[in-house]
Order: sequence, then structure tokens, then C-alpha cells
Amino acid sequence: MDQSNVAPLKPSELPSYCSIGPATGRPVDSGTLGPERGDAWRVFKIMSEFVEGFETLAELPRATSIFGSARTKPDHPEYQQAVECAAKLVSCGHAVITGGGPGIMEAGNKGAFEAGGTSVGLNIKLPHEQSGNPYQTISIDFNYFYARKVMFVKHSSAFICFPGGFGTMDEFFETATLMQTMKIEPFPMILFDKGYWSGLLDWIKGTLAPGGYINDVDTDLYRLTDDIDEAVAWATGEPWWQPAEKSPAIKAFAEKVGK
Repeated sequence: MDQSNVAPLKPSELPSYCSIGPATGRPVDSGTLGPERGDAWRVFKIMSEFVEGFETLAELPRATSIFGSARTKPDHPEYQQAVECAAKLVSCGHAVITGGGPGIMEAGNKGAFEAGGTSVGLNIKLPHEQSGNPYQTISIDFNYFYARKVMFVKHSSAFICFPGGFGTMDEFFETATLMQTMKIEPFPMILFDKGYWSGLLDWIKGTLAPGGYINDVDTDLYRLTDDIDEAVAWATGEPWWQPAEKSPAIKAFAEKVGK
């Protein structure tokens, strides 16, 4: 059905359960271009971020991404633990990748930088909070979160998540989803600080798995620890998770039903 000439509903014609808020416009890159043309030109800006990221990180050695809060202060124990973690990753031959900002990101870059390793900062331009830290040997600036996320998962062979807010949760769940759906190969994913993560993991195991929203084996996507040496050993070791379709239990079931 061609809806190009269909007039929008008037407020008086909307169902009673619809809220009527103020009209909002979309930002446009160029002041002289309409929204449609502005969106089209934005594609080239997005493409340039992918090209710069791929070319800059093409020769990167094996790397571990460290995720965590931008708000963690340098005198916080988690900051010091992230510094130690990054330094030990470097001693194992890994580069360290962070979001390039303050907090845990700065700690990760600092530990790698001071240990003489490759310290990558994937900086995101934000109206508040984010500013690049000075401990980066490779620095790339991004306007778009999704281009930045691709660089994390494409160039990392392990992920260590320290406590953080919505951004850290987003990075954790997106990485888990990409592995669960086999869009990327399985990599070690470590959650550091049992006191912080245990409540969330208990909910995942007690609600999502029994409800059938995930497979039981999906709770093995990650490991939890309070020990830096254990986190580094897992990150620099072999991945342990395999999708349900490849697990012995699923294979046995498939053979039983003749699939």
C-alpha cells in the first residue's frame, strides 16, 4: 500500500492511550540539507570511521579489551586492580584495548602503557564525561558507538569487564550476544568483582535460563573472579564456551531424535 500521500492523524483522532508530546526534529549534519539528504551523507562519515579503525589496528598483536566505569577514581581499589591487570596482560604478550576515557579505561591504558605494551584507546566523542586519557600509544576517535564496538570485538581475543554502568552492561551483553548467536567466535569473557556481578548473574541463571529465554550452556559464556592472576590466566588462555548446538548434550539429543 502506497502511504506517501496519507495524512498524519490529528491529535483529536488518536486513541485515548496515546500520549501527545512536543514535536521533535532530527539533527542534520549540514544546515542546508534536509533530513533525508543529511542521513545519506552521514553514511560516508560512518564509513570513514570503519576504514580508519580497520587500517590503524590491522597490525595489532593479540589483545584483550578491558571494560568498566568512566567514573572510577584513581584512588579506588578497582582502578588499581585494573592497572595491575593490564600490566600483567602486557607481560603475557597482549595489547590492551579500552574505551580511551577516564576511570577503569584510564587504568587499563595506564597499566599497559607503564608496562611498555601496546595501549589502545577507542575514544568516543560525548557531550559530557568522556575525555581521552594520556596513556594511549594508539588512539582513535569515534562519533558512533556502533563503529567503535566493531573495533572492540574485531580486534580482541578476550574481554575483561570491571564494574561499570549502562555502557559496561551494554558492552557485556552485546559481546555475549555476538558469541551466543555465533556472529563472532567464542572468546574468554571475564567478569571481575564477585560482589558487583553476582546479583546480575544470579538473575540470569534463576530467571532467563529457567524461563527458556537462553540455553543453560549460555551461562558458561563468562567466568567470575576476584583474582587478577586468575582473570589474566583465563584471558590469555583458550576459550571455554561452545554454543548449545555443539555441546555434547545437544548432540546426544539430536542423535536420539534422529536429526
